[in-house]
Amino acid sequence: MKKLMLVVAIISSSAFAGVTSWEDSPYNWDNSEHNWDNSSNNWENSPNNWENSPNNWDSDRVIRDNSGNPTGYAVPNSNGVINIYDLNGNREGYVPR
Repeated sequence: MKKLMLVVAIISSSAFAGVTSWEDSPYNWDNSEHNWDNSSNNWENSPNNWENSPNNWDSDRVIRDNSGNPTGYAVPNSNGVINIYDLNGNREGYVPR
């Protein structure tokens, strides 16, 4: 009986291992690439914005590797999500609030 309960517990816990919470889900509007706040067409997220430029050494948005080379930039939006873009303005990911 104990073995059966252990097997059921393992199976049920592994069934939920791949579930993403709503706050982390890309289907949540706050995280969606279709949300204007997350679009690179929005000036705040644009690679043409000086705050996102790899030439701006004072920007806290530019992501640099260990050698100091720019690899992208991160922009917080009004919903508290941090969007991560490559240097061409392609959204690579996000950090939910």
